[in-house]
Amino acid sequence: MTSETEATHVDPSSTREGFFEPPSGDMDERLRALELRYRGIIDQLPAVLYVDSTADSDPMIDVSPTVIDLLGITREEFLSRPNAWAETIHPEDLDRVIAESERSNRTGEPFRLEYRVVHPDGHTVWVREDAVLIADEEGKPLHWLGLMLDVTELIRTQTELHEAKTKYGALVEQIPAIVYVDVADENMSTKYVSPQIEQTLGYTPQEYIDDPQLWEHILHPDDREEAMATYLRGRESGGPFVFEYRLLARNGRTVWFRDSAIVLTDSHGRAEYIQGVMLDITDGKLAEERIAFLAYHDRLTGLPNRTMFDELLGLSLARAKRHELGVVVVTVDLDDFKLVNDSLGHEAGDLLLVQFAQRLSDATRETDLVARPGGDEFLLLLADLDRNPGSPGGHESVSVAAESVALRIQEALRTPFTVGGTELYVTASLGISQFPEDASDSPTLLKNAETAMFRSKRSGPGGYVLHAKDDADSILRLSLSTRLRRAVEQEQWMLHYQPLIDLMSAEMIGVEALIRWPEPSGGLVQPGDFIPLAEEMGLIEAIGAWVIDEVCRQDRIWREQGLELNVSFNLSPRQLWQDDIADRIVTPILGSGMDPTRVTVEITESTAMTNPDRTLGILHELHARGLKLAIDDFGTGYSSLARLRYMPVDILKIDRSFVRELDRDEQNASMVSAMVALASNLGMTPLAEGIETDAEWRALVERGCTRGQGFFFSRPVPAGEIVAIHRRAALHVVEGGAAG
Repeated sequence: MTSETEATHVDPSSTREGFFEPPSGDMDERLRALELRYRGIIDQLPAVLYVDSTADSDPMIDVSPTVIDLLGITREEFLSRPNAWAETIHPEDLDRVIAESERSNRTGEPFRLEYRVVHPDGHTVWVREDAVLIADEEGKPLHWLGLMLDVTELIRTQTELHEAKTKYGALVEQIPAIVYVDVADENMSTKYVSPQIEQTLGYTPQEYIDDPQLWEHILHPDDREEAMATYLRGRESGGPFVFEYRLLARNGRTVWFRDSAIVLTDSHGRAEYIQGVMLDITDGKLAEERIAFLAYHDRLTGLPNRTMFDELLGLSLARAKRHELGVVVVTVDLDDFKLVNDSLGHEAGDLLLVQFAQRLSDATRETDLVARPGGDEFLLLLADLDRNPGSPGGHESVSVAAESVALRIQEALRTPFTVGGTELYVTASLGISQFPEDASDSPTLLKNAETAMFRSKRSGPGGYVLHAKDDADSILRLSLSTRLRRAVEQEQWMLHYQPLIDLMSAEMIGVEALIRWPEPSGGLVQPGDFIPLAEEMGLIEAIGAWVIDEVCRQDRIWREQGLELNVSFNLSPRQLWQDDIADRIVTPILGSGMDPTRVTVEITESTAMTNPDRTLGILHELHARGLKLAIDDFGTGYSSLARLRYMPVDILKIDRSFVRELDRDEQNASMVSAMVALASNLGMTPLAEGIETDAEWRALVERGCTRGQGFFFSRPVPAGEIVAIHRRAALHVVEGGAAG
C-alpha cells in the first residue's frame, strides 16, 4: 500500500516517552522487552490490529492473533499470503472493498469501510476496518496501521431497527388515521405528522409542521375552547387522554376526529412529546346524527314527529306558566286525503304530503313548530304568545296568532298542487286550542284541538274552529268568523256619518265616518260584535283600508254636490302599527283630490299611551303630512299628561261616560271642566261625545266646550242624508234632537 501523498507523521519522541518509552538496559534487552510489551498490547486488544507495508510487493508486517476469530484465518496465513485477507471477503462486497483500498493507496487518505467476510464454516461476520498511513519525520510513508472490529451485532441491530422503522412507518402511513408527534412546548409545535393528513384535511405534512397554530386555527369554532383545554390538561396530567372534536378541512368540509394521545416523558418525568392518533369518525357521527334525527323526526317529510312535538309542547307550557304567556296547538287534517291514495296511489299520496308539509312551513312563522305525527295529520305549536291583546309592537295575542296562522294556511292552499303531472286542489280542516283559556296541560290541549278539528270537518272542508267550552258559542263564533271573512273578501260594508257640531252655533262643521255591516235580512251587525273579532282574526287592516277608500270616494261625491266637510275616521291599534301607515292614509286621499287638512284621524287614549315613544313618532309623521289628529275616549285610559303635551293632537274627545247627566252629576261636571281646561291649555279643541239632551248640551257650553256630537243632534246616518242636514241654515234644537 504505497503512497507518496498524505501520511500520518510519527513523532520520534512518541516511541521513547510515555507508553512506548523503551526500558532501560542494553539494546538487545530493551528490544526484547519492547517487543514483549507491544505484543502483549496487540494480542489482548478486543480487535484485530495490523501493520502493513506500503509496497504491494512487500509482505504484511504484523497482525493480532485474534485475526482467526475475526476472519477465520490464522496469523501465519494472514502474514504469509497477502491475498488471504481478500479471499475471506464476501463476494458481494469484494469489488467495493478493493476499490476503496485502491483509492486509499492512491491518495494516502484513511481507509474506512464496513463489509462482510465469510468464515470457512460458512458463517458471515460484519467487519469495520479503519487504516491510516504512518510516515517518518521527513514525511516518508513507513507503513499502514489498521484496526478491524467485529460489528456484526451492531449491524444486526441497525438492520433490525431499520426494518422495524420501515415496517412501523409503513404501518403508520397505511392505517386510516393521522399519526402525530407533538413537542411538549409552549408553541405546541409538531415534530411529525403522517401523510394521511393531506388526504383527510387537504394540508401537507410540511404545512402542518411549519405552522404550529394550524390545528388550533382549523378547529371548529364550537369545539375550539373545549378541545384546547382538554389537550393542555392531558399534557399536564401526563396520562393518556381521548377527546373528540371537529376540524375544518381546506375545502370547508367538517371532519369529526377521535384523538387518542399519550404523553412521553424525559428522564426527569417532564412531558417531552405527545404522541397521538387522530381517527376520522365523521361517518359514525353522521350515522349517530341520522339515528337521533329519525328518533325525533318524520322519515317522509323531515318534520318533527309526535315525540318531539310532545316534548316541546311540555316545555312551552312550563315556560308559559312561569311568564304568563299563551300557547296555541293547531291540529291540521287534509280533507278527503284517502281519495288521493285510492285514485293516484300511495306514492302520489306521499309526494302530496311532502309538498303539503312545505306549504305549512312556509305559512307559519319561524318560531312556530310544524310536526307530522303520522298519516295525513299535522300539528302546529305556537309558543310564547303575549296574552295581552292589542299590544302594539309586541307579540301577537293568542287568538290573533292562532287565527292568523289558520288564515295563512288557507291562503297557501288556494294554489293547486302538482303530483305526478296531476293538478290537485287540496283543503284542510283546522282545530285550534289555546292555553290557558281551553286547557292547562298538554293532553287536554291536544284533545281539544282535535275535537275542534272534527267540528271544523263537520261544518265543511277548508275551515277552522277555535275550541270553546260552550258548543253553541263555538258554532256561533264559527259562523260569524266565516261570514266576516266573506264580508272582507266581498267588501260588504257601508259607512254612516254622524255630524260634528259647533256647540255655540249648532251648525254642522264636519262628520265622523262609522262603519256598518249590513245583514242580508236588512239589519246591521253592531260594530261591537264584529270589530273585536276582526282585530283578533287580523282582518281589521283590510277593513280599515276600505274605510279610507270609501271616505275619499264619498268626499268626491259631496264636493261635486258643492259640499266640502271635515271628515274624521277611527284608526285601530293594529292599523296604527302598520308599516308606512302615513302613506297608506295620505296616498288615497291625495289621489282623490281631497285636502289632507280636512281629514282627522282618531285613535283611542289607550292606543296612544301604549308604547308612547313609538306612538309619538307615528303621530308626528301623520301630522307632518297635513292630517289632523284626535284622541278618542279621553278620560277612560291612563294618559301621562307629560307625554300628552308633546303629542301633535288637535282634538281631545271627551268620552260620553262623562257627558251623561252632566247637568245633574257634579263629579262628571268637575271632570268635564278639567278636561276642557286641559285641552285649552294644550292648544287642543275639546269635543264632547254622546250628547243626548238639551241640558247636557247647555252644560257643555257653559263649561267652554265648543264642539260635540250625539243623538241629540243626529244619529249616524247614510251619506245621502248628510247633504240635507248641511243645507239647513242651522240645526234648530227641538224636542228629541235637531235631526230627528
